[in-house]
Amino acid sequence: MSSLEQLRCDSQSPSTLAGSLLPALERGNWVRLLGPQDVLLEAPKALPEGPGLVLSTGGSSGGRQLCLQPSMHLDRSAAATGRWLQALGLNASQVIVWNPLPFQHVSGLMPWWRAQQWNVAHVWLSPALMKSPQALLAESCHRSDWDSMPMVISLVPTQLGRLLADSAGVRWLQAMALIWVGGAALPDELAARARALGIKLAPCYGSTETAAMVVAQSPERFLNGEEGVGEPLDDIELRVEANGALAVRCRRLAIGRWKPDGDGSLAEQSTEPSVSPLTGVDGWWSSGDAARLKGSAETPQLTLLGRLDGAIHSGGVTVFPEQLEVRLMAAAREVGLPLKAVLLLGVHDPEWGERLVALVRWQDAAHLPGAADAFLLRLKALTDRWLPAERPQRWHHCAELASTNAGKWERARWRAWLKDLERSDGADC
Repeated sequence: MSSLEQLRCDSQSPSTLAGSLLPALERGNWVRLLGPQDVLLEAPKALPEGPGLVLSTGGSSGGRQLCLQPSMHLDRSAAATGRWLQALGLNASQVIVWNPLPFQHVSGLMPWWRAQQWNVAHVWLSPALMKSPQALLAESCHRSDWDSMPMVISLVPTQLGRLLADSAGVRWLQAMALIWVGGAALPDELAARARALGIKLAPCYGSTETAAMVVAQSPERFLNGEEGVGEPLDDIELRVEANGALAVRCRRLAIGRWKPDGDGSLAEQSTEPSVSPLTGVDGWWSSGDAARLKGSAETPQLTLLGRLDGAIHSGGVTVFPEQLEVRLMAAAREVGLPLKAVLLLGVHDPEWGERLVALVRWQDAAHLPGAADAFLLRLKALTDRWLPAERPQRWHHCAELASTNAGKWERARWRAWLKDLERSDGADC
C-alpha cells in the first residue's frame, strides 16, 4: 500500500528536494511538496495506489486544496508539451529548460519534470537572481551551455515585467527560443512591449488539476498580434459550461481532490482527511475560470475572461475584477503613477448587490510624507469614466499587498484583511 511522504522545498536549493523526490516515487509512494509555510498533514485513510504527487492548488478550482496527480499523468503532460514544441519545429530532446518558478507548485515542478522526460539540461534560477536582470544576464552568459541549444522557460507576468523594464533583462529574454507566460493575465502593455522587441512569448493556460499545460499560443501567432492563450494541446478537449466556466477533459486530470479540514483551508490538520473525485461520471472537470471559445471545434481558440469565483454582480452587470486590475495598472503606468500592485475585491452592497473595493500598494519611492494620498487621488481619477459597476467605491493603502510567488492572488486572505481593516474604523494599512 502506498504511503505519504512530505518533503519541504528550500527556495534557495530546490535541487535538494528534487534529489529526494525521485527515490520516494520509485518506492511507490505519494509525495507532498511543501512550501515554507505549509504544515504537515495526516494522510487520508483511503490513499489511492501511487506513485504520484500531492500538490497544492488555490487557482482554477477555487479554494485551497490538494490534488493527487499520478506520476504517469505528469509523464503524459510532458509528452504532450514535447509534441506541441515539435509542431513548432523545436525538438524537445534538443532544448535547455530554464526554471525560475517555485518547485512545490506545478508551475515549477513541470519544467524540471519535462527536462527529466526529455533528457535535457535543466537550469534552476533563484528568486534573488530573477530580481536582478543584470546579474541574471551576466551569470547566464558565463555558463558553458548558454545559447548552445534552443532555450525555453516558463514565466509569470510579474517576472516578465521586471525583465522587460531592464535592458539586460530584455537581452536575456531575446535569447530565449520560447517563453511560456501564464499563471495570471498577461497585461496588454507587456504584450505590446514584448512584440515590439521581438520576444518570443507563448501565452498559455494550465492548472494543477490538469498537470499543467492545457492550451498555448505559438510565438509566431503572438508576434503577429493574436490575442488569447491559443489552442489546446493534442490530448485536451475543451468546452464552456452553461455558467460560462471552462471545462477540460483529458487523460491527465488529477485523480482526486483532498481538502484536509473539510472547507478548503490547509491551515490546520484534519482529524478525518479524505479524498473526493475531481470529475463527474462524464470525465469533465469544471475549472472555475470564465472563458470564451472561438474558431472551429477541431482548433478552438481560448480566451479567458476571469475567475468565476472572483467575478461580482453589481447592479445587474457581471464584472471581472482581474480585467479591471490589468486595466488600472496600465492606466497608472501611462500617467507615471508608481503603482506596485492593485487588487479589487467585491463586497456586499444593499443597493447594488456587490461593489468593488480597491487595495493598492505603491513603489517604495512613494512612501514620502503625503505622497501616497496624493497618488491615490490621481489613481481614483483614472476610473472616473469607467462604468459605474466597475468603479471602486472605497480605496485603501496596503503596504504588504502582494501576490504569491506563482503570480496568483490569495483573495480569501485579502478579503479577511479588508474585513479586519474596515472593522477597525477604516484605518489604512
